[in-house]
Amino acid sequence: MDLSELTALLTPEGLRLLDATGPIRSTADAAAAVSRLRAAGHSPDLVSAVVGQARLRVKAEAKFGEFADRMLFTRAGLEQSTRLAVAARHAGRFRDAGFSRVADLGCGIGGDALGLAALGLEVEAVEADEVTAAIAAYNLAPFGQQVRVHHGRAESFDVPSVDAVWLDPARRTAGHTETTRLGPDAWSPSLEWVFSLAEQTPAGIKLGPAFDRTALPADVEAQWISVDGSTIELVVWTGRLARPGIRRAALVLRGDTAHEITAAADAPDAPVRELGAFVHEPDGAVIRARLIGEVARRLDAGMLAPGIAYLTGEAAMTSPFVSSFRVRERLPADVKNLSKALRERGIGTLEIKKRGVDVDPATLRTKLKLSGTASATLLLTRVGSKRLALLADRVV
Repeated sequence: MDLSELTALLTPEGLRLLDATGPIRSTADAAAAVSRLRAAGHSPDLVSAVVGQARLRVKAEAKFGEFADRMLFTRAGLEQSTRLAVAARHAGRFRDAGFSRVADLGCGIGGDALGLAALGLEVEAVEADEVTAAIAAYNLAPFGQQVRVHHGRAESFDVPSVDAVWLDPARRTAGHTETTRLGPDAWSPSLEWVFSLAEQTPAGIKLGPAFDRTALPADVEAQWISVDGSTIELVVWTGRLARPGIRRAALVLRGDTAHEITAAADAPDAPVRELGAFVHEPDGAVIRARLIGEVARRLDAGMLAPGIAYLTGEAAMTSPFVSSFRVRERLPADVKNLSKALRERGIGTLEIKKRGVDVDPATLRTKLKLSGTASATLLLTRVGSKRLALLADRVV
């Protein structure tokens, strides 16, 4: 969305038209809406803005639920925004630490500020991009003077006027459509400035889950977060927002439930063990936090192979921090004999998981020529130089 489209949309007529258009869930729906709105005499800018927002609201349902129908978005802003359920958990840290005024420096479309304000905190939201700042102001308008949105750079904000800060430094090229990853020196504001501020003021810093761990300050709490199996972010907590004695944390959210494992440092991997009755795959947040060894000890399991994130053991135990599989048998690892073995067992539905091997599951599935009514999981990995193919069943 450009400024002309936003200007056309942010009028009583534009907003009424958007609400009247309703959700657009397919290309055919979009084409029909464009034709209908143009035939009604609406300007090209308004039609483009309305149809674009109607499509984005549908995509935003996964992050914002029913609130998506009352919000505005840019494509890049929606992609980078924090899910509302996660933002609420972040906001809880600030509230529980006793803070009442928080600056959201790099607020984007306002997702994190929305979570902070919903818990009663006063928020100073700052956004460098003019269009995104205007959209944030719209999304946060229901909170009145509790939230103030500023168009400007994070570095120019008067930090002493607040109790703590939330920072989401830009990791991508500017724009409102597709986003492109940048190199480590292209963050805005710079990571040097961000970490320096976080030394002086209690802060939460949202980073990508693959952020270079060697660049993390030594005295912070680093919390990796996954939602329904997808690792979405790393948050660095400093000052009173960091929990005493905790330097590594993996927060696993599945549906409405939350589970967390914490430690004072990276956990050493458990010893390697021979293949047992069960194989466990740690959640991505656990892997990123390097807490695999801690989970292994809780499951009475060991590493299946050095440096590969599969655990194995004999105990019929599982946990929220892993996906567990009961091993049926070892199968041949070469495609021809593997295909024959699966057909003999009547397996037509196959979940393929792999670690430590260069295999494209989609391509392999085609080559296997599956047929039958049975279902199973195929775990592909290696132990040393030898490939391993395990037929297994998920443990519910």
